[in-house]
Amino acid sequence: MPKDFYGRIAEYIKKIREERRMLDEKTVRGRLIQKEEENAKKMVEELIWARYEKMVAVAAGGGTVPTSTLTEEEENLYRKTASQTESFHAFIRNLLQGRLGREGNREAEKVVVVRILREIPEIVGVDMKVYGPFKPEDIATLPKENANILIKQGAAAEVEVPKN
Repeated sequence: MPKDFYGRIAEYIKKIREERRMLDEKTVRGRLIQKEEENAKKMVEELIWARYEKMVAVAAGGGTVPTSTLTEEEENLYRKTASQTESFHAFIRNLLQGRLGREGNREAEKVVVVRILREIPEIVGVDMKVYGPFKPEDIATLPKENANILIKQGAAAEVEVPKN
């Protein structure tokens, strides 16, 4: 799907709405334009939900979606979904290890040092800070959840940092 797909859809729907406002809804042309708008909205909504459900299913299963198959808007949604899914999995792991509450919160605040393996655009971390853009061989300190996602996608590798 082209990266600008949703932008083009938005322009198309805007054009239909403008044309519809110019026509009398009692005319055949007016009714056709109204029906075209309804059909376009329904198809777009179904497409968006189908693609979103696939992204969520992959993220929930611990897999990764190749970002080359996503539009810009879907990439942003996927990053958020993958981050939330990783948080959920971390919550379960902590709970099953007998940790909850403040300990779990401290775990989520940890950072990971990673070596970047491929170009990565700016990302918004789970801490709402902007990181990047990154080039191959850059070293970055990222929130654990974001680092884990990049590692799973093969875009980064964890760097072992000696503890004092």
